[in-house]
Amino acid sequence: MTTSVRTPVLNAAVLRSEIRLFRREPGGIFWVLLFPTLLLAVLGSIPSFREADPAFGGLRMVDAYVPVTVLLGLIVGGVQGMPQTLTGYREQGILRRMATTPVRATALLGAQMLVYGGAALLSALLSLAVGRLAFGVRLPRQPLGYLLALVLAVLVALALGAVLSALSRTTKIAGAVGSAALFPAMFCAGVWLPVQAMPDLLADIVGWTPFGAAAEALNQAAAGAWPDWTHLAVLAAWTLLLTAAAARWFRWE
Repeated sequence: MTTSVRTPVLNAAVLRSEIRLFRREPGGIFWVLLFPTLLLAVLGSIPSFREADPAFGGLRMVDAYVPVTVLLGLIVGGVQGMPQTLTGYREQGILRRMATTPVRATALLGAQMLVYGGAALLSALLSLAVGRLAFGVRLPRQPLGYLLALVLAVLVALALGAVLSALSRTTKIAGAVGSAALFPAMFCAGVWLPVQAMPDLLADIVGWTPFGAAAEALNQAAAGAWPDWTHLAVLAAWTLLLTAAAARWFRWE
């Protein structure tokens, strides 16, 4: 009885500690929380981006970039922030030492996922708010579908981050592997070219990647339609596959 009561308390203490550490990292706060919204503000300040484009079905480029910036925060947190933090803990022996205490190393892994997952959701809300208030971008017309696609996107980003953490033995390797994964993920999410503007063949290929499927699902929900079940299935399948890989390869020491 005492152990079962203490464990949630200790886990909550670990979570509070990880939140404090995250708040002390200005780089993490900027790139995960602020950079996506700043990018949206810069793009939205371009006059041509605020004009309706027939190629987008009458939408403006700034409308197309809101889902992109929503995804950008969770991509950065998942593939760069969390892997370097967890790898640093392993490299410093923190995970090994935790095994001798009442707090299990899994509590630290869970806390990291909650911190970066929460930061990604907060970043998404900030992008939506700035898009609406500064540039008149409509809020998602299918909010439940949008929320479902966003939660799945957060889960797949965290699962990918766990895989990168498993494959990285040092923080330098984690940084290099994270950077190698970051740019393809950003491309698939539409950072350089929104998925709607991609050639059909390229858009079809990108739609089978986790963040390409997420971008498509968010775009559909933003327009008022329920996200295509194919895109949601792609997100769920990638989440399960990456989670299984992380569980198979992750080492605490």
